[in-house]
Amino acid sequence: MLKAPESHLSTPGFFRVVCLMVMKDLAVETRSKEIVYTTIFFAVSCMLVFAFGFVQEGREIDHVAAGILWVTVTFAGTLALGRTFERERQNETLRAILIAPVDRPAIYVGKFVVLLVLMAAVEVIVVPLVSLMFQVPIFEHSILLVLLLITGTAGFLAVGTLFAAMLVRVKSRGVLLPVVLYPMTIPVIIAGVRGTALLFQPEADLAMAQAWIGMLVFFDTVFITLALWVFEPLMKE
Repeated sequence: MLKAPESHLSTPGFFRVVCLMVMKDLAVETRSKEIVYTTIFFAVSCMLVFAFGFVQEGREIDHVAAGILWVTVTFAGTLALGRTFERERQNETLRAILIAPVDRPAIYVGKFVVLLVLMAAVEVIVVPLVSLMFQVPIFEHSILLVLLLITGTAGFLAVGTLFAAMLVRVKSRGVLLPVVLYPMTIPVIIAGVRGTALLFQPEADLAMAQAWIGMLVFFDTVFITLALWVFEPLMKE
């Protein structure tokens, strides 16, 4: 009578591994606060530079607030991606995680969820700052704005988490990550900018904003599915 391999019998469940990864990373970040503080400081610095460059006499130039918001989120997300996996490499924990008897896609999902939480903390600071600096409404259609931020950030991080994990052992990872990440996430960034701009204009176009949200949901589904499919073979040692 055939028996299942021992490794399969002892492998923890997928969602248990995800929860363990999330709790581990959040516990480390809660103690050090390295990534969240660095990312927030960087995002606020970008926003202030844009504010002084694109605001004259208290008014924004050519309705650039949506673009500046998403550029700031993109840059901050890239920094968070790099620092998250760099910390794993420096502490030699990535190798231990990869050789553990767990589903590797669960590792990807755990990192993805942690990065979503970190970016949510950044956006809680950045979005009101955009409203203050560029005098744009963020509460009139707050539900749609939150959906745009969630779906857009998720699409960006879905690709970014995969690429950051792939490049963690490459010496020039700091240069290569933006080079390979930005071209792949252009559709997500464009959809986020266009949808947000429609909400920020004096007469908000809710129907088109919802259409952009639907497009972002499609992008998220495609990117997350592909990442889960290719993460294990790409991360083989």
